Amino acid sequence: MRTPAAARVPPVALYLGCAAALLVSVAAATGMGSVPVPIATVAGVIADRAWPGSVETHWPRAHAAIVWEIRLPRVLLACLVGAGLALVGAVLQAVTRNPLADPHLLGISSGGALGAILALLHTGLFLGGATVPVMAFAGSLLATIAVLSASRATGDASAERLVLVGVAVSFVLMACANLLIFFGDPRATHTVVFWMLGGLGLAEWGRLPYPALALAGCGAYFWIKSQDLNAVTIGDETASTLGVSVHGFRLAAFTVSALLTGVMVAYSGMIGFVGLMVPHMVRMVLGGNNFRVLPGSALVGALFLVWADAAARTILSPEDIPIGVVTGLVGGGFFIWLLRRREL
Repeated sequence: MRTPAAARVPPVALYLGCAAALLVSVAAATGMGSVPVPIATVAGVIADRAWPGSVETHWPRAHAAIVWEIRLPRVLLACLVGAGLALVGAVLQAVTRNPLADPHLLGISSGGALGAILALLHTGLFLGGATVPVMAFAGSLLATIAVLSASRATGDASAERLVLVGVAVSFVLMACANLLIFFGDPRATHTVVFWMLGGLGLAEWGRLPYPALALAGCGAYFWIKSQDLNAVTIGDETASTLGVSVHGFRLAAFTVSALLTGVMVAYSGMIGFVGLMVPHMVRMVLGGNNFRVLPGSALVGALFLVWADAAARTILSPEDIPIGVVTGLVGGGFFIWLLRRREL
């Protein structure tokens, strides 16, 4: 994987620019949909809910309900999921030293979807509202263990072989998920379309703290370990020389990646290409230092998924296109462009 050694623009400039663009995008995307809501109304509704009585309420009640109860939680969930998947993609590309690595290609997303489908169609919510996230994490962790074990069983634990094994495990897990759907209650199988194609339609205020906590905790861990990621990216021997326990660190990175991916999949379904595409975009601007790339990837990932969701809600309004379709179309085109630049 070729990455530039130094940043091409000041990192702070990118961070501030993305943060400002994200704030504007959240307001704009919240107003988009089958019932358009002016940005001024969106800002007013948010201000009134955050500080009651601070603004004069002159908008229809229907607009306030649409903004606060439906669209704003969905847009915020898009921010969290986009940031989480982009972070995981950046980390996996570093620890495997493979530009193709992302949670979708390595089977981690498929494992999360398998766990979520198992909970929805067969086990029931035996842990209450936490059942689906817990089962999704268990599935992602199972996928991670399967990829690592199968890679070792082949006698070649190289980064290239890891991605190939991940693709194979992903196909196996999706076959198992399809079997669970086939043997499930036909009246309930329509609910799993969400997990297979990706979507943010189940966003609610009460569910947002879980992906937010997962993103904060896992993101902090990755950022603290960014220098270890840099060392592993150079090579295992160099990393060992610098005092990094390569095997233990790689295992920890995969486990934390499985946790973050599992939680995101539990609330958004399978959304591909975010983790593959965004880190490459950020490295083109900031260089290859993961201390800079990780926060940049989180911001750009959030920004990308906000607009992907806005497109999914508006292209065929009032119908919602699965967001996985939008990211697949954009990500596939980006992947072909990346191949033409001969960066892979």
